[in-house]
Amino acid sequence: MKKKILIVGGSGFVGTNILEKINYKKYRVYATRNKSKKFLKKKVKYFKGDLKDIKFCEKITKSMDIVVMCAAVSSGAHIIQNNPMYHVNDNVVMNLNILKACEKNKVKKFVFLSSNTVYPAGIKSMTEKDLNYNLFSKYFNVGWMKIFSEKICEMYKEKIKTIIIRPANLYGPHDKFDSVRSKVIPSLIRKFETKKIVEVWGSGKDIKDFLYIEDFVDNLFLVIEKVNKFKILNISSSKSVSLVQVVNILKKIYRYKNIKIVLNKDKPSMIPFRKISNAKAKKLINFKLNFSLEKGLIKTVNWYQKNKKLI
Repeated sequence: MKKKILIVGGSGFVGTNILEKINYKKYRVYATRNKSKKFLKKKVKYFKGDLKDIKFCEKITKSMDIVVMCAAVSSGAHIIQNNPMYHVNDNVVMNLNILKACEKNKVKKFVFLSSNTVYPAGIKSMTEKDLNYNLFSKYFNVGWMKIFSEKICEMYKEKIKTIIIRPANLYGPHDKFDSVRSKVIPSLIRKFETKKIVEVWGSGKDIKDFLYIEDFVDNLFLVIEKVNKFKILNISSSKSVSLVQVVNILKKIYRYKNIKIVLNKDKPSMIPFRKISNAKAKKLINFKLNFSLEKGLIKTVNWYQKNKKLI
């Protein structure tokens, strides 16, 4: 018998990519969606409603075996810096409502997508044990929102098999490419499409752990299938690159000879160094990465050029 799986946030960046790769022969697939009807999958039964409404959350989790919480209010550096409460209120309410509903409906497994913002600043490769509540200043609000949500997951672990995933900086198809909410890679790709001037926020020396979304989803499926008790796991590349390196790869992909790169140090930038260990995940699952940064960026650029009129 097929297991019933609910992807909460099924029309968002991560959720849409999960629905593109999930095994429909193995699962009966359900998902929540927002107003957009673009990129919806025919094999999925979608629910549309407000995750801040506990009754809606109880309705959609009824009879589910597995719930994956991908839904979140998210943004790029500009909003994080200028409106730090943007990520807090609604996310806390949604996360708590879904967990309460899962407990009421006896959901067997709950997977929560957290964030690497919970880790402190530092040049070491962050392991799951390195959370010490000393957050990078610009991540204070979003980091504590994720930590609070993680602790709620832990509180429910006796009733539900809860798994907490801390991803690297994800990028790829279906990401946000608008000027307000986009994160660094989709923002850079959108700027490269102008063929004139590419403005990089900050010094360009920021070091980040980027992971192509398809690699993330493949390893997430392995976690869902193989892990059957409370765990906290990083899913990352364990490699870190500077924004300048990303820009240089994009220059190679676009083959522009006269493109002008401008480093704007007056614009918001985030944590200066981030590296995330995937050693724990490698011990638990058949962890594998199929995409180099260049290969992932090529696929992302190709997808954006084919779909930019739809997003």
